[in-house]
Amino acid sequence: KFIMNGIICLLLSVNLLSQKLWTEADRKYLLDNLKRTRDSLTRETQNLSEQQWNFKESPDRWSINEVVEHLAIWELLLDREVSQALVAGSQTELTKNARPDTAIINFLMEDKPHITTEYTKPFTFTVPMGLNSGKNNLAWFLKMRNESVAYLDSTAQDLRYYFLRAGRGNVHQVFITIFAHTDRHLRQIRNLKANAKYPGR
Repeated sequence: KFIMNGIICLLLSVNLLSQKLWTEADRKYLLDNLKRTRDSLTRETQNLSEQQWNFKESPDRWSINEVVEHLAIWELLLDREVSQALVAGSQTELTKNARPDTAIINFLMEDKPHITTEYTKPFTFTVPMGLNSGKNNLAWFLKMRNESVAYLDSTAQDLRYYFLRAGRGNVHQVFITIFAHTDRHLRQIRNLKANAKYPGR
């Protein structure tokens, strides 16, 4: 009886692994949105003067330079999370309790202010003049974003079977977090540029 139950469990596991959860539509969805937000950030920061890069609405608010630096830091950290999840291998048992994709988007795009973790704050909050210019922060962001696009364009792995530690979402959802996080801060940049005191208005 125990042997038979073990065989049944093994067959069910193999069958689950053979089911493709991550579709070509999923791939296109991620690629389209990663490219869209990358290109939007590039347009919003194109030909900015030094004063525009570093304008702040108040001393406690972020400049465009700091927003882009924050985005680059998060891209780096989330890329590491993806790498760790892929190295850990597929975890089919977590798929049944995975959060819906919409939960991630809704959280990131809500109007409610979010408080970022200390280690993802722009460097200007810990180093007097920061570490990068706006253009260098954008180049850093673009390098990692383009690496993500290249990976997603060619991978054959089923990204809905790979999870972050403690089951905190699958790899497909990490990439949703990446583009939705950029969308959230694009909204912040546009609001900042609409400020009456923004240089060059």
